Order: sequence, then C-alpha cells, then structure tokens
Amino acid sequence: MTFLIAAAGTGGHVFPGLAVGEALLARGTPKESILYVGGDRLEKTVYPAAGFPFLQVEVRGLQRSMTARNLSLPRVVWRARDAINAAMEEREVKVVLGMGGYVTIPAALATRSSHSVLLVAEQNAVGGLANRIASRWATRVFTSFPDTEGLKRGEWVGNPVRRALSNLDREEVGPQALAHYGLDPGYPVLGAMGGSLGAGVINGAVDDLVTKWKGRRIQVLHLTGEGNVSTEEDLSDQVHRVQRSFEERMELFYAASDLVIARAGGGVAELTATATPSILIPGEFGASGHQAANAAFVKGAGAAKVVSQDRLDMLPGLVSEILLSPERLEAMRIGAMSIAKPHAAMTIAEAMQELVS
Repeated sequence: MTFLIAAAGTGGHVFPGLAVGEALLARGTPKESILYVGGDRLEKTVYPAAGFPFLQVEVRGLQRSMTARNLSLPRVVWRARDAINAAMEEREVKVVLGMGGYVTIPAALATRSSHSVLLVAEQNAVGGLANRIASRWATRVFTSFPDTEGLKRGEWVGNPVRRALSNLDREEVGPQALAHYGLDPGYPVLGAMGGSLGAGVINGAVDDLVTKWKGRRIQVLHLTGEGNVSTEEDLSDQVHRVQRSFEERMELFYAASDLVIARAGGGVAELTATATPSILIPGEFGASGHQAANAAFVKGAGAAKVVSQDRLDMLPGLVSEILLSPERLEAMRIGAMSIAKPHAAMTIAEAMQELVS
C-alpha cells in the first residue's frame, strides 16, 4: 500500500477525494494501493461502491456550542489516530492526503508519528479548522481558490472533480442527458440541487418558483436529496419539472442544465469545470462563512449571480433574466471557463506519486 486519502462527511469532501483516487488509478496506481479513511456518513457507501479499500473510524467535530460532548472529543481523536496509524503500518503507506473535515486531524496526527508525508487539499475559499491545523505539518497545501484565507502556503490547483466532469463535452453528452431525464430539447432547462444531502432552503425556493412561474415555458431538473421527492414530475403549460433524489452520473445533470441553482460549497468546482452558469445561494453555516467567500469568487469572474437566503423572492425574476437570454448564458459560461481548474485531481495525484518515485 502506498497512498491514504482521508475524506469524509458531505459530498463536498467525499467526491473530491474520490476524484483524486480515480486520477491515481488513471496514472497506473492499483486500487489496492489506495486506502480511504472516513466515518459513517456518505463515505462508507461511496468508496466501497467504487471498489476501494476503506477504513471506517469514529470521527466527529468540535461542537460550536458549550456541550459535554466536547469533553470526549480528544479521546475520539486519539482512538481514530491509533486505528489509522495501525493501518498505515500494515499497508506501508507513504503519502497521506487530507481533504479537510473531522477525519483530517487524526490522519495528520498518525502521519506525524510515522515516516509518511502529509499533503492537504482545501475545497473552500476559507480554510476549514482541520486543514488550518494540519497544514502546519504538511509538505504541500493545495487550494481550490487563488487566495484561501487561513492557508498561507497554499498552491492554487483547483478542487478535484471526477473525470467525467473534467472532460465534459456538452454537445456530445447533451442529447443523451436530455433523453435520460425525459426533457425536451426545445425548451431551456433550469437545474437545481442542494448538495449530496439536499437542502431544504433550495427545495422550498424551487417549489415556490415552479408554483409561481409566469414566464415563457421552461423545464426544471431538480435534485432534491434523499427522501424529498414529492412527485416524479410536475407538468403544466409553463413548467415541466423532473425530480430525482440523487444523481450518480452528475455529468448528465450538468450537460442537461443551461443554468443551475445551487449552494456554494465545494460543488462550485463542478460548475466551473463544466462551464455551467449558476445562481448561488450561500449556506449560512460552516467555517467562517466559507460559502459566501466561494460564491463571491465565482461571481467576480462573471460566472454566477449570488442570492442570499433572505432574498429568495428575487429568484423568479433572476432566473427569467438569465435562463431566457442566450447572450447572458454564453457570457457566464465564458466567465466559468476563465477560472476553471478541471484537472486538479490529476495535478494532486501526480504530486502524490512524485513523493514515492
């Protein structure tokens, strides 16, 4: 075994981690030489389903409110460190990549007590607490934005996306994607998603938009999150909405969508890599308003409009203004391409392999 990738929690950590593993495979590293480490959330399904070795440890983060649960956190971290350290010795791990989130800390601590090299990759414009700590011990720090707050040694390589997204050809995949969802090529498509776990705010905003839409006929492709699909599809004279709880082949979602409403987490890398215009609704949670910082960067490139959660009444007018204007859409696509780093996964995989060559 040579490589360990610590990535857990939401899709914003898990799928970039998976993208790096797939890049290592494409560069000749066998699957059995790539060990993933995480907890009991999305990662425990995604990595084994992709055929990678997976070590599950107990992980959780610091509660921001005063709670007795925080008192047991050091014990949880040390147990996870010990389990990771044992796996690293058994599998002769040489390079560890921390993707941020709770599991990065015990993985970094295990690396410090071994002869392995630590690398860190940050998905957001504001470095998360785990990566800010782990970066002190890292040989290299990779960032998704040119100026990532809290990570002074960051190298802007972009946020890893899966190969099907980095190489997306809209003209080739578009017809297949529309057929996959039963969408009509004659009408524009508004995509909407709230991340791998869904987002109640975005789901509610899309429901409201569909109900109140008075413009030209549009289609809505809505990824609602597990358990949130209300009907298979909505049909009316002005809106045709197709709902899916989750989409494993996200290249089909982006290829079908002319404009996407989304949160502004690590998924903004997929939007820029696929040159997809967007309306971003930053989540008011997480580390130091990182989603607002992510959204501001994409907006600054002309690739997105940003709407705060308290101004969702603006959505119908903004969607009409952009989705029904081919000129606006094309300008936003160009803006997205100007900041895209679609080959980040390959860049990081190459750096990992160089350390053992």
